[in-house]
Amino acid sequence: MRIALIGQAAFGEAVFRALRDAGEEVVAASSVTGSPERPDPLWAAAAAAGVPLFPTGQLKRPEMLDAYAATKPDLGVMAFVTHILPQRVLDLPRLGTVQYHPSLLPKHRGINAMHWAIRAGETATGLTVFWVDAGIDTGPVLLQKQVAIGPDDTVGSLYFDRLFAPGVEALVEAVRLVRDGRAPRIPQDASQATYEPPADDANSGIDWALPARHVYNLIRGSNPTPGAHARFRGEQVRIFDARMTSGEPGAAAGTVIAVADGGIDIALAGGTLHAQRLQPAGGKKVPAGEWAVAAGVRAGDVFEDGARA
Repeated sequence: MRIALIGQAAFGEAVFRALRDAGEEVVAASSVTGSPERPDPLWAAAAAAGVPLFPTGQLKRPEMLDAYAATKPDLGVMAFVTHILPQRVLDLPRLGTVQYHPSLLPKHRGINAMHWAIRAGETATGLTVFWVDAGIDTGPVLLQKQVAIGPDDTVGSLYFDRLFAPGVEALVEAVRLVRDGRAPRIPQDASQATYEPPADDANSGIDWALPARHVYNLIRGSNPTPGAHARFRGEQVRIFDARMTSGEPGAAAGTVIAVADGGIDIALAGGTLHAQRLQPAGGKKVPAGEWAVAAGVRAGDVFEDGARA
Protein backbone atom coordinates (compact mmCIF):
# COMPACT_ATOMS: atom_id res chain seq x y z
CA MET A 1 0.00 0.00 0.00
CA ARG A 2 1.23 3.52 -0.79
CA ILE A 3 1.94 5.35 2.46
CA ALA A 4 2.52 9.03 3.14
CA LEU A 5 4.37 9.18 6.48
CA ILE A 6 4.46 12.33 8.59
CA GLY A 7 6.63 12.27 11.70
CA GLN A 8 9.99 13.07 13.18
CA ALA A 9 12.81 12.02 15.48
CA ALA A 10 13.71 8.45 16.40
CA PHE A 11 10.08 7.34 16.52
CA GLY A 12 9.36 8.60 13.01
CA GLU A 13 12.47 6.87 11.69
CA ALA A 14 11.57 3.60 13.43
CA VAL A 15 8.06 3.67 11.92
CA PHE A 16 9.52 4.42 8.48
CA ARG A 17 11.86 1.42 8.64
CA ALA A 18 9.22 -0.89 10.14
CA LEU A 19 6.67 -0.07 7.44
CA ARG A 20 9.19 -0.73 4.68
CA ASP A 21 10.28 -3.97 6.37
CA ALA A 22 6.61 -5.00 6.41
CA GLY A 23 6.44 -4.56 2.64
CA GLU A 24 4.59 -1.23 2.58
CA GLU A 25 5.59 1.39 0.00
CA VAL A 26 6.38 4.75 1.59
CA VAL A 27 5.86 7.18 -1.30
CA ALA A 28 6.21 10.42 0.68
CA ALA A 29 7.84 11.41 3.95
CA SER A 30 7.23 14.68 5.76
CA SER A 31 9.37 15.72 8.70
CA VAL A 32 11.25 18.56 10.30
CA THR A 33 14.55 18.85 8.52
CA GLY A 34 16.98 19.37 11.36
CA SER A 35 20.32 20.91 10.40
CA PRO A 36 22.86 19.89 7.75
CA GLU A 37 25.15 18.71 10.52
CA ARG A 38 22.40 16.89 12.38
CA PRO A 39 19.38 16.10 10.18
CA ASP A 40 16.22 14.73 11.72
CA PRO A 41 16.43 10.89 11.80
CA LEU A 42 13.30 10.38 9.70
CA TRP A 43 14.41 13.00 7.20
CA ALA A 44 17.84 11.38 6.88
CA ALA A 45 16.45 7.85 6.54
CA ALA A 46 13.93 8.85 3.89
CA ALA A 47 16.53 10.84 1.96
CA ALA A 48 18.91 7.86 1.97
CA ALA A 49 16.09 5.66 0.62
CA GLY A 50 15.23 8.12 -2.15
CA VAL A 51 11.72 8.80 -0.83
CA PRO A 52 10.26 12.21 -1.81
CA LEU A 53 10.64 14.60 1.13
CA PHE A 54 8.35 17.41 2.31
CA PRO A 55 9.23 19.76 5.20
CA THR A 56 6.28 19.52 7.57
CA GLY A 57 6.33 23.23 8.28
CA GLN A 58 5.86 23.96 4.57
CA LEU A 59 2.89 21.70 3.91
CA LYS A 60 0.61 24.74 4.03
CA ARG A 61 2.18 26.12 0.86
CA PRO A 62 -0.01 25.38 -2.22
CA GLU A 63 2.93 24.27 -4.37
CA MET A 64 4.16 21.93 -1.63
CA LEU A 65 0.67 20.49 -1.19
CA ASP A 66 0.38 19.90 -4.91
CA ALA A 67 3.69 18.03 -4.96
CA TYR A 68 2.60 16.02 -1.93
CA ALA A 69 -0.69 15.13 -3.65
CA ALA A 70 1.20 14.02 -6.74
CA THR A 71 2.66 11.08 -4.78
CA LYS A 72 -0.90 9.63 -4.71
CA PRO A 73 -0.84 7.98 -1.26
CA ASP A 74 -3.45 5.43 -0.28
CA LEU A 75 -3.07 6.11 3.45
CA GLY A 76 -1.57 8.84 5.60
CA VAL A 77 0.30 7.77 8.76
CA MET A 78 1.15 10.32 11.46
CA ALA A 79 3.94 9.29 13.84
CA PHE A 80 4.97 12.02 16.30
CA VAL A 81 3.66 15.17 14.64
CA THR A 82 3.90 18.53 16.42
CA HIS A 83 2.68 20.81 13.61
CA ILE A 84 -0.92 21.82 12.97
CA LEU A 85 -1.57 20.50 9.47
CA PRO A 86 -4.02 21.73 6.82
CA GLN A 87 -7.13 19.60 6.52
CA ARG A 88 -6.22 18.90 2.90
CA VAL A 89 -3.10 17.02 4.07
CA LEU A 90 -5.26 14.76 6.24
CA ASP A 91 -7.96 14.21 3.64
CA LEU A 92 -5.72 13.76 0.62
CA PRO A 93 -4.87 10.03 0.99
CA ARG A 94 -7.46 7.81 -0.67
CA LEU A 95 -8.24 5.89 2.53
CA GLY A 96 -7.72 8.72 5.00
CA THR A 97 -5.10 9.28 7.71
CA VAL A 98 -4.32 7.46 10.95
CA GLN A 99 -2.35 8.79 13.90
CA TYR A 100 -0.48 7.46 16.94
CA HIS A 101 -1.30 8.94 20.34
CA PRO A 102 0.33 7.92 23.67
CA SER A 103 -2.80 7.44 25.78
CA LEU A 104 -5.95 5.37 25.83
CA LEU A 105 -8.24 7.84 24.10
CA PRO A 106 -10.55 9.53 24.86
CA LYS A 107 -8.53 9.98 28.06
CA HIS A 108 -5.67 12.48 27.97
CA ARG A 109 -6.23 14.19 24.67
CA GLY A 110 -3.62 16.83 23.96
CA ILE A 111 0.07 17.20 23.24
CA ASN A 112 1.43 16.03 26.63
CA ALA A 113 -0.70 12.98 27.40
CA MET A 114 2.12 11.07 29.13
CA HIS A 115 2.93 13.98 31.42
CA TRP A 116 -0.63 14.19 32.69
CA ALA A 117 -1.11 10.45 33.15
CA ILE A 118 1.92 10.36 35.47
CA ARG A 119 0.98 13.58 37.22
CA ALA A 120 -2.44 12.09 37.96
CA GLY A 121 -0.77 9.13 39.68
CA GLU A 122 -2.19 6.61 37.22
CA THR A 123 -0.73 3.09 37.19
CA ALA A 124 -1.69 2.27 33.60
CA THR A 125 -1.97 4.06 30.31
CA GLY A 126 -1.48 2.97 26.73
CA LEU A 127 -1.47 3.96 23.11
CA THR A 128 -4.13 4.57 20.51
CA VAL A 129 -4.06 4.54 16.74
CA PHE A 130 -7.04 6.54 15.55
CA TRP A 131 -8.55 7.93 12.37
CA VAL A 132 -7.79 11.63 12.15
CA ASP A 133 -10.69 14.05 11.92
CA ALA A 134 -10.99 17.82 12.34
CA GLY A 135 -10.82 17.68 16.15
CA ILE A 136 -7.89 17.32 18.53
CA ASP A 137 -7.44 13.57 19.11
CA THR A 138 -11.16 13.03 18.64
CA GLY A 139 -11.32 10.63 15.68
CA PRO A 140 -12.60 7.04 15.72
CA VAL A 141 -10.30 4.47 17.32
CA LEU A 142 -8.61 1.87 15.11
CA LEU A 143 -6.69 -0.01 17.83
CA GLN A 144 -5.40 0.38 21.38
CA LYS A 145 -2.77 -1.23 23.61
CA GLN A 146 -2.43 -0.86 27.39
CA VAL A 147 0.85 -0.56 29.31
CA ALA A 148 1.73 -0.20 32.98
CA ILE A 149 3.12 2.94 34.57
CA GLY A 150 5.72 2.01 37.18
CA PRO A 151 5.84 3.88 40.51
CA ASP A 152 9.11 5.58 39.53
CA ASP A 153 8.47 6.01 35.80
CA THR A 154 9.18 9.40 34.30
CA VAL A 155 7.84 10.74 31.01
CA GLY A 156 11.13 9.65 29.46
CA SER A 157 11.09 6.08 30.78
CA LEU A 158 7.38 5.63 30.03
CA TYR A 159 7.92 6.68 26.43
CA PHE A 160 11.17 4.92 25.61
CA ASP A 161 10.77 1.79 27.75
CA ARG A 162 7.02 1.13 27.48
CA LEU A 163 5.44 2.98 24.55
CA PHE A 164 8.08 3.42 21.84
CA ALA A 165 8.42 -0.13 20.48
CA PRO A 166 4.72 -1.05 20.98
CA GLY A 167 3.81 2.19 19.22
CA VAL A 168 5.88 1.30 16.18
CA GLU A 169 4.35 -2.17 16.10
CA ALA A 170 0.84 -0.75 16.51
CA LEU A 171 1.20 1.53 13.50
CA VAL A 172 2.44 -1.35 11.35
CA GLU A 173 -0.50 -3.45 12.56
CA ALA A 174 -2.93 -0.60 11.88
CA VAL A 175 -1.66 -0.21 8.31
CA ARG A 176 -2.04 -3.95 7.77
CA LEU A 177 -5.63 -3.84 9.03
CA VAL A 178 -6.43 -0.95 6.70
CA ARG A 179 -4.83 -2.74 3.75
CA ASP A 180 -6.83 -5.89 4.50
CA GLY A 181 -10.09 -3.98 4.88
CA ARG A 182 -10.43 -4.97 8.54
CA ALA A 183 -9.68 -1.66 10.29
CA PRO A 184 -12.49 -0.64 12.67
CA ARG A 185 -13.71 2.89 13.32
CA ILE A 186 -14.86 2.85 16.94
CA PRO A 187 -16.35 6.20 18.03
CA GLN A 188 -14.78 7.73 21.12
CA ASP A 189 -17.05 8.18 24.14
CA ALA A 190 -17.00 11.94 24.53
CA SER A 191 -18.43 11.67 28.06
CA GLN A 192 -15.17 10.00 29.16
CA ALA A 193 -12.87 12.46 27.41
CA THR A 194 -10.22 14.51 29.18
CA TYR A 195 -8.06 17.20 27.65
CA GLU A 196 -5.07 18.82 29.33
CA PRO A 197 -3.01 21.84 28.28
CA PRO A 198 0.67 21.61 27.39
CA ALA A 199 2.91 20.82 30.36
CA ASP A 200 4.82 24.05 30.94
CA ASP A 201 6.02 26.31 33.72
CA ALA A 202 2.49 27.54 34.37
CA ASN A 203 1.50 24.09 35.72
CA SER A 204 4.86 22.62 36.79
CA GLY A 205 5.55 24.58 39.99
CA ILE A 206 6.04 22.53 43.17
CA ASP A 207 3.73 23.18 46.12
CA TRP A 208 5.60 21.60 49.04
CA ALA A 209 2.43 21.56 51.18
CA LEU A 210 0.85 18.90 48.95
CA PRO A 211 1.12 15.22 49.94
CA ALA A 212 4.45 13.58 49.15
CA ARG A 213 3.11 11.42 46.36
CA HIS A 214 1.53 14.43 44.60
CA VAL A 215 4.85 16.27 44.61
CA TYR A 216 6.71 13.20 43.38
CA ASN A 217 4.17 12.59 40.62
CA LEU A 218 4.61 16.17 39.43
CA ILE A 219 8.38 15.76 39.32
CA ARG A 220 8.12 12.44 37.46
CA GLY A 221 5.52 13.90 35.13
CA SER A 222 7.79 16.82 34.24
CA ASN A 223 10.95 14.84 33.50
CA PRO A 224 12.67 15.37 31.06
CA THR A 225 10.63 18.47 30.20
CA PRO A 226 9.76 21.04 31.39
CA GLY A 227 11.17 20.15 34.83
CA ALA A 228 9.16 20.70 38.00
CA HIS A 229 10.38 23.92 39.54
CA ALA A 230 10.82 25.38 43.01
CA ARG A 231 12.87 28.30 44.31
CA PHE A 232 15.97 28.34 46.48
CA ARG A 233 17.18 31.63 47.91
CA GLY A 234 14.90 33.35 45.44
CA GLU A 235 16.29 31.61 42.35
CA GLN A 236 14.40 29.04 40.29
CA VAL A 237 15.60 25.44 40.46
CA ARG A 238 14.20 22.61 38.32
CA ILE A 239 14.23 19.11 39.79
CA PHE A 240 14.53 16.19 37.38
CA ASP A 241 15.79 12.75 38.45
CA ALA A 242 14.58 11.86 41.94
CA ARG A 243 13.23 9.10 44.14
CA MET A 244 10.79 9.19 47.04
CA THR A 245 10.54 7.24 50.25
CA SER A 246 7.51 7.28 52.53
CA GLY A 247 7.44 8.14 56.20
CA GLU A 248 7.49 11.27 58.32
CA PRO A 249 10.75 13.13 57.69
CA GLY A 250 10.76 15.09 60.95
CA ALA A 251 11.02 18.47 59.23
CA ALA A 252 8.70 20.89 57.49
CA ALA A 253 7.99 20.16 53.83
CA GLY A 254 10.59 21.77 51.54
CA THR A 255 13.33 21.64 54.18
CA VAL A 256 16.74 20.18 53.28
CA ILE A 257 17.36 17.19 55.55
CA ALA A 258 20.76 16.21 54.23
CA VAL A 259 23.24 16.61 51.40
CA ALA A 260 24.72 13.16 50.89
CA ASP A 261 25.53 10.47 48.33
CA GLY A 262 25.63 12.98 45.50
CA GLY A 263 22.07 14.16 46.13
CA ILE A 264 19.82 16.25 48.33
CA ASP A 265 17.20 14.87 50.72
CA ILE A 266 14.22 17.21 50.97
CA ALA A 267 11.35 16.77 53.42
CA LEU A 268 7.88 16.19 51.99
CA ALA A 269 4.48 15.97 53.65
CA GLY A 270 4.62 12.26 54.39
CA GLY A 271 7.92 11.34 52.76
CA THR A 272 11.39 12.32 51.67
CA LEU A 273 12.46 13.36 48.19
CA HIS A 274 15.92 12.20 47.18
CA ALA A 275 16.77 14.74 44.44
CA GLN A 276 19.49 13.40 42.15
CA ARG A 277 19.66 15.84 39.22
CA LEU A 278 18.51 19.41 38.89
CA GLN A 279 19.00 22.58 36.90
CA PRO A 280 19.66 26.00 38.43
CA ALA A 281 18.38 29.10 36.66
CA GLY A 282 20.52 29.88 33.65
CA GLY A 283 22.57 26.70 34.05
CA LYS A 284 22.76 23.14 32.80
CA LYS A 285 21.34 19.99 34.36
CA VAL A 286 23.83 18.78 36.98
CA PRO A 287 24.00 16.20 39.78
CA ALA A 288 22.08 17.60 42.73
CA GLY A 289 24.98 17.04 45.14
CA GLU A 290 27.36 18.95 42.87
CA TRP A 291 25.00 21.91 42.77
CA ALA A 292 24.45 21.74 46.53
CA VAL A 293 28.17 21.97 47.27
CA ALA A 294 28.63 24.88 44.84
CA ALA A 295 25.59 26.70 46.28
CA GLY A 296 26.55 26.04 49.90
CA VAL A 297 23.34 24.13 50.64
CA ARG A 298 23.11 22.80 54.20
CA ALA A 299 20.63 20.84 56.30
CA GLY A 300 17.90 23.18 57.49
CA ASP A 301 17.85 25.29 54.33
CA VAL A 302 14.43 25.60 52.75
CA PHE A 303 13.19 25.30 49.18
CA GLU A 304 10.34 27.67 48.44
CA ASP A 305 7.24 26.89 46.40
CA GLY A 306 7.40 27.10 42.66
CA ALA A 307 3.61 26.98 42.43
CA ARG A 308 3.18 30.43 44.01
CA ALA A 309 6.50 31.96 43.05
